[in-house]
Amino acid sequence: MDPQHRVGTRQEWLDASRALLVEEKAHMRAGDELARKRRALPWVKVDKTYWFDTPQGRKTLADLFEGRSQLIIYHFMMGPDWEEGCVGCSFLSDHMSGIVTHLEHHDVSYVTVSHAPLAKIEAFRKRMGWGFPWVSSSGSDFNFDYHVSFTPEQLASKNAFYNFTGQDVGIDEQHGHSVFYKDGNGDVFHTYSCYGRGDERFINTYAHLDVTPKGRNEASNLTDWVRHHDRYGERKDGGCAACGS
Repeated sequence: MDPQHRVGTRQEWLDASRALLVEEKAHMRAGDELARKRRALPWVKVDKTYWFDTPQGRKTLADLFEGRSQLIIYHFMMGPDWEEGCVGCSFLSDHMSGIVTHLEHHDVSYVTVSHAPLAKIEAFRKRMGWGFPWVSSSGSDFNFDYHVSFTPEQLASKNAFYNFTGQDVGIDEQHGHSVFYKDGNGDVFHTYSCYGRGDERFINTYAHLDVTPKGRNEASNLTDWVRHHDRYGERKDGGCAACGS
């Protein structure tokens, strides 16, 4: 037990918990309102044709819907020269295998997209044991148009566009989510994107850690403790070798 933490009676705990519940309910209702505002964003029609390399052959963005009307894409950090995926992106992706089936039965397709060539993606996917759809945008403008891959010129300028603003991204790949809708005519619309810490809502491990006494217990960022799930027990050398975090 942490000797610095206050110890109280059961009644004190109950009184404090009731007061906290009021704030938690307000936080929940605020989250519901944010979700409504997300759904109310204007949609942008996708007029450009994007091609992706998949284990089933080349597909367009429209093909990735697989007969459903909604599509969530996770922009996974794995560049053309990388030999493995980002630790943080892998951490998030570990949460997806059991969820995709439920999404698909609620008219939502889920696809992970990386800039790396398909052969590297498939090798890393096999190593990690993941079964969700994962495709390559190599040779396409998709990653650049949705602001998760950056040219050498953009990196040199220290003013690449990421998370809705110009900034020094520091690395050629970043992460995020983008959401799309396909109507009855087959037209595709971009409806939502989030980047940076906006991705945290998709990491259920954090929801569990946030109710524990020690919380996330991170000195600086998630790579203080997160590894690829097949590397727990190995000595940590100070960060993600792939993404530099």
